[in-house]
Amino acid sequence: MLAAARERRSALLIAPTGGGKTLAGFLPSLVELSEAPRDGLHTLYISPLKALAVDIHRNLTAPIEEMGLPVTVETRTGDTPSSKRTRQRQRPPNMLLTTPESLALLLSYPDAEVMFAGLRCVVVDELHALADNKRGELLALGLARLSRFAPHARRVGLSATVAHPAALEAYLSRDGRPGTGDVTVVRGGAAARAEVKILLPDGALPWSGHMGLYAIDRLYAAIQGAKTTIVFVNTRAQAELIFQALWHANEDHLPIALHHGSLAVEQRRKVEALMAQGGLRAVVATSSLDLGIDWAAVDLVIQVGAPKGSSRLLQRIGRANHRLDEPSRALLVPANRFEVLECKAALDAVNAGELDGDPPRPGGLDVLAQHVLGTACAGPFDPGALFAEVTGAAPYADLDRATFDQVVEFVRTGGYALDAYERFQKIIRRPDGHYELVDKRAAQSYRMNAGTIVEATTVKVRLGRGRVLGEVEEYFIQMLRPGDTFLFSGRLLTFQDLRENTAHCTPGGDGDPAVPAYAGGKLPLTTHLADRVRALLEDPDVWPTLPSPVEEWLELQRWRSILPRADRLLVETFPRADREYLVAYTFEGRNAHQTLGMLLTRRMERMGLGPLGFVATDYVIAVWSVKPCADMDTLFDQDMLGDDLEEWMAESSLLKRTFRTVAVIAGLIERKLPGHEKSGRQVTFNSDLIYDVLRRHQPDHILLEATRQDAARGLTDIKRLGELLVRVRGKIDHRRLDRVSPLAVPVLLEIGREQVAGGAVEALMQDFADDLVHEAIGGDMQASLPL
Repeated sequence: MLAAARERRSALLIAPTGGGKTLAGFLPSLVELSEAPRDGLHTLYISPLKALAVDIHRNLTAPIEEMGLPVTVETRTGDTPSSKRTRQRQRPPNMLLTTPESLALLLSYPDAEVMFAGLRCVVVDELHALADNKRGELLALGLARLSRFAPHARRVGLSATVAHPAALEAYLSRDGRPGTGDVTVVRGGAAARAEVKILLPDGALPWSGHMGLYAIDRLYAAIQGAKTTIVFVNTRAQAELIFQALWHANEDHLPIALHHGSLAVEQRRKVEALMAQGGLRAVVATSSLDLGIDWAAVDLVIQVGAPKGSSRLLQRIGRANHRLDEPSRALLVPANRFEVLECKAALDAVNAGELDGDPPRPGGLDVLAQHVLGTACAGPFDPGALFAEVTGAAPYADLDRATFDQVVEFVRTGGYALDAYERFQKIIRRPDGHYELVDKRAAQSYRMNAGTIVEATTVKVRLGRGRVLGEVEEYFIQMLRPGDTFLFSGRLLTFQDLRENTAHCTPGGDGDPAVPAYAGGKLPLTTHLADRVRALLEDPDVWPTLPSPVEEWLELQRWRSILPRADRLLVETFPRADREYLVAYTFEGRNAHQTLGMLLTRRMERMGLGPLGFVATDYVIAVWSVKPCADMDTLFDQDMLGDDLEEWMAESSLLKRTFRTVAVIAGLIERKLPGHEKSGRQVTFNSDLIYDVLRRHQPDHILLEATRQDAARGLTDIKRLGELLVRVRGKIDHRRLDRVSPLAVPVLLEIGREQVAGGAVEALMQDFADDLVHEAIGGDMQASLPL
């Protein structure tokens, strides 16, 4: 890294967790500043997480102070006080640690060019976590802008889990393309092999469910036997439930904490500080602590629920024994039988050194629209010069000028269907062809709404007249009545009332508490891991390596039906309780399965089969109807992605929901206004109204195109669904059964789970599971098996 810096070359550093990547990224800057002390900004550090920026600040400050280096280091995030942010623009430190969103805001000020003119290095940490999403697209545009202000600043990318190194090399390149030779790739040595085991219950293994609460006693025992443990879960709701269950099991009164993105920043910082000091025995966390956090005391990581990807698992495992020469220790806790297969597949992938994840995609037009407005906030711009600058960013390297001009025109007028409304006009064209802001209000609106993380509208949760505990989504609070209880911030709370965007609560309460869920909180199953699960199912030779209940489950499936094959699609149909069930073992992830369910039911309706509903998991989809289906080739024909898909997307709320996100990012819908924030209902009403207007009067509007692109690769996962239909064409194994098969039991339990609410759900589900297993394999055989 020092050699690359001496040659003023950008660098991509790929090295295992604990290998010293972050300090290697900063080392050349520390050398330069120690040899030639100076005022002003020298190095800009970009982190995907606020917590990571704070952690890096702590880890950098210690050696700088111990060596007495004349180097100043500060953080700048949304949590930084406004007075400090103003001072940082006027007198920046030598090293500024920030996030993509804060960088976009800094670049929107007229003094941005002065602030960044002396910049010598930009370090992007955990690059893989940014390059394939909209935050990374916004950052890439910011890097392109920085190159104009500071053309000699080199770029440094740091990552431990790189599935597509050429794409990350292109991301760091000045022209946004791979193989140009201006980026040096530096690879670290191998780390000690991780010690990972799958933790199973002493009793029966659950057939369905996703929380893993059955394993609490064994989780607590593992925490007791470790120095410090991070318990990772996949959703914030799961974090609350696991924390509560551990707290009830905590007879030794061990210091155990909770950390996720909806908690108040003060609580998160307190937990982070205690972990850094070794003051906690465990913390239950979501992806808020996935990346780069270096806590020396952590010697065990527990992943509750399937990891959904080998790269994600490797990242989380690396939080334990954060040293290159010591193996990380981890336990995987599958929540159900299919998750045992997924955990085994992920473990095999990690041991084989195989990483997964989607390659970076073309940049979103909504993100580009936001960047165009941010550029205008800093001062007038020449569209030709901005186009050349934008196409130097990797996500936009192939952007054509006509599309760019459409985006600029959208920022200027909102599109011809909306140009009669002044509020959609953000910039104007001057006689010299340059564009500038319409007024200062446009800049104020941009700075209040900048960023690409569009979460559902939230309300603050306040405990009595005291402190704010964090935020929950508005729709959740609207479902509560005064006196209802819910779990949040590791506490049992009683809801009292909602006033001025704040839910007022008191501690404690009675009854079965609700748990806040968050939109977009579920992680998708990666294609690579799905392929490995298929391979496990197809190969009986590896079944003996699986837990005995799972091995016997698969053997029973082979006896009753057949197992899914890696290159074919297994579809089972059977009668049950006056209904006909169809179960397809597709393994394409929940989003693709939800779309498939919508399309299958439409087609079954036209075939006169009387579909009644469907349920989808990451692994399978089940549809129930009045009549059975016999023609699987027609049902699963890929032409469903034609007219069927267009009709469904036009009718469904899903496309409107996607448009809502696109419109907020592009600045068409302003959620935050001076002294006011729109409610979720207001945002939905406004965006739905505009969506309908554009569909009728300007169907080629640039944001409708952006919406279709996002829907295809996001909530609907059409690309993955299309690949499935092509792969299985003419390769469908249809098994007509007289009853439910063993492999179908978990998905039928999901149907029951969705129809049952309240605290009795687990007991009722166990009764339902017993009935289904009895039906699938027969009572006599069930009695002899440890299922």
